[in-house]
Amino acid sequence: MKHPAQAIQLFRFTLSGHSHRAELFLSLLGLPVEAVDVDLLGGQQKTPAYLAMNRFGQVPVIRDGDVTVADSNAILVYLARQYGAPHWLPTDPAIEAQVQRWLTVAAGLVAYGPCAARLLTVFKMQFNAEEVIARAHALFAVMEQELAERPWLVAGDMPTIADVANYTYIAHAPEGNVSLDAYPAIRAWLARVEALPGFFPMPVTAAGLRA
Repeated sequence: MKHPAQAIQLFRFTLSGHSHRAELFLSLLGLPVEAVDVDLLGGQQKTPAYLAMNRFGQVPVIRDGDVTVADSNAILVYLARQYGAPHWLPTDPAIEAQVQRWLTVAAGLVAYGPCAARLLTVFKMQFNAEEVIARAHALFAVMEQELAERPWLVAGDMPTIADVANYTYIAHAPEGNVSLDAYPAIRAWLARVEALPGFFPMPVTAAGLRA
């Protein structure tokens, strides 16, 4: 497997699921990382130096030599193509389309469901709790059906970046008062991700996470 000439810089916020998404994949790939903590609460992400890397002022960002990549899902795609084994982002058009489907879910339904629910409790952001929790359960009902049919989100015997992209906010959904008790297939999938060599957890920030 290809490795970078020097450590990849990861600009992160440790309690950000988006940051963890990138850090988890870097760890699964066994790549050298230089973690750079970004003071989101202090507004560091809005400084000119940071905006030069990501004009949206968001984490994460990676620097791999002369290459800078912003956005967690874009980072997964870059790392998979540059350093990952083929199973992480297959080139077969039909399977690659399945991966893209779940990247869209991670950026949409996950972000506005379990992610938003967690933002409400952990960061005190203003959302309608009943609405975002209902969105999370609607998503989980669909995921439960799909994961009851196969071990990973995309058809096949190996994980893809679709699993990495969706893992963190779903694993930490109980922090947003979204219980996973009714979803045994999802819980089994989370356990499979956590059993992967190089798995790297995100810190727990609230009581109630599954045992």
